[in-house]
Amino acid sequence: MVGNLIIRGLLVGIVAGLLAFGFAKVFGEPWVDSGISFEQQQAAAAGEAEGPELVSRGMQSTFGLLTGVVMIGAGFGAIFSILFAFANGRMGSLGPQPTSVLIAGLSWLTVYFVPFLKYPPNPPGSSDGETIQFRTATYMLLLAISIASTLGAWWLRQRLRPQYGDWYASLMAIGAYIVVIGAFFLILPNVNETPEGFPAASLYDFRLASLGLQVVLWGAIGLLFGYIVEVTMLGGSPRLTQQEQRRSAMST
Repeated sequence: MVGNLIIRGLLVGIVAGLLAFGFAKVFGEPWVDSGISFEQQQAAAAGEAEGPELVSRGMQSTFGLLTGVVMIGAGFGAIFSILFAFANGRMGSLGPQPTSVLIAGLSWLTVYFVPFLKYPPNPPGSSDGETIQFRTATYMLLLAISIASTLGAWWLRQRLRPQYGDWYASLMAIGAYIVVIGAFFLILPNVNETPEGFPAASLYDFRLASLGLQVVLWGAIGLLFGYIVEVTMLGGSPRLTQQEQRRSAMST
């Protein structure tokens, strides 16, 4: 049953979330602290009183971060398992583990990297709080466009496969995706509001750490899920036919 795949996806997502938390704690939190320090200095220079701290920074950087990343990982893992159930056996000659890795890579590209290129994440103190609704709206719009374009590219590839074969159909679908995303990159407004004096190194390293966190999260999901499914579904044997793989995935 697909339900068993979803359970596997949830468990894999939790493990991936724990790994991502470790990465974020080591490589991301120092730059969050740097941004908060800059924000406090700017407020002090402007004579603004420091507001009450509803949640301590220590809680935010430990339990809060852990809870958030693990919940996101579990959610991604569940969604990933559904995508895997749909795609397994329909990716040419790829077995479950390569299929899992490929889906994870496409998910990372679609859900994170493409929106990242247009609207990269910012640490505290590097953007105007009054524009957060606008920035969130434009980011979510681009995310939706990226997901819809990926689904459209997949549909186009499937339509072109009988006439052009896997390779050329894939190239044409990728080309169509790039054209659509490129057009929306030009149409959607830019957001550039980093205050003067904000440390460029902090901004760069925070974004690099955010990118790395997503690589760890999606990479762990793809590798672990593919391994677990291949072992439990195929008994460690990669030699089942594509139809057998699909039937086995749906019945696991």
